[in-house]
Amino acid sequence: MEKFSNPKEMQRQMLLDSLFRNTTRVFAFLVLATLIGILLALLKGALPSIETFGPGFYITTDWDPVAEKFGAVVPIFGTLVTSIIALLIGVPISFGIALFLTELCPTWLKRPLGIAVELLAGIPSIIYGMWGLFVFAPLFGTYIEPFLLDVFGNLPLIGFLFQGAPMGIGMFTAGLILAIMVIPFIASVMRDVFEIVPVMLKESAYGLGSTTWEVVRYVVLPYTKTGVVGGIMLGLGRALGETMAVTFVIGNSSRFATSLLEPGNSISSALANEFAEASGKLHLASLIHLGLILFFITFVVLACSKLLLLRLKQQEGKPS
Repeated sequence: MEKFSNPKEMQRQMLLDSLFRNTTRVFAFLVLATLIGILLALLKGALPSIETFGPGFYITTDWDPVAEKFGAVVPIFGTLVTSIIALLIGVPISFGIALFLTELCPTWLKRPLGIAVELLAGIPSIIYGMWGLFVFAPLFGTYIEPFLLDVFGNLPLIGFLFQGAPMGIGMFTAGLILAIMVIPFIASVMRDVFEIVPVMLKESAYGLGSTTWEVVRYVVLPYTKTGVVGGIMLGLGRALGETMAVTFVIGNSSRFATSLLEPGNSISSALANEFAEASGKLHLASLIHLGLILFFITFVVLACSKLLLLRLKQQEGKPS
């Protein structure tokens, strides 16, 4: 305490504290400025497309660089469908992995399995794409797609989703590859949040005669619901923006397809395939316009997840 009794020393400490606070504030605003700069750059680049096509860009399925007719329906549809498929498959599997690692796994096996899951997250996306194209797609087209066509192809209401030639590549294949890619991220987050649940709460539930599923349902999930939702949103963000893996296996077709087994396109794959070879000003502007749409979709998803997390936080402690 003696060094702070000196007015000069106290003044110097206050100056350093102010410098530290202002420096961190600059870093925070730098992130915001970068975000705004990206948005403005996308708006400037997409302006010719916005002026030429207007709202029709969002409801048109045409994508013809020769005739300079462009529409965003097919890439938007492919992006959303593949991401939804990835979550429908990846979230339950991730939940099972996290539950096994935290509640059911033997102690000697927990660490190796945890490391294996984390290593999957570090594999480059292009490796997933190459594996999907050369290994998974042929097996999927030879064995799985004929089965889906025979079992679901003639069903009412959903049969049209499983029509087409069994080529192995398409939107369903892209969704499966995305599911494999997002599982390590979601599972790692779920495992980490499950591990922070106080042991006393779980032991008390077991002492009252609860089963493992009841402990998970009534103790673990209510305690960690915010982190679970955050992990799912992290996986969704990864699925929406994934480029190379989707480009390899989605088929890259500009034709609107209602079947999940037919080739399609996504925003990221369209950008990867055509951006370097865009010949006309309108073609380039339309691609940047797609990037702006992807930026907006990601922003909306993150904003909705943030609102959901805030709502869950407000409900904490209230009787259910």
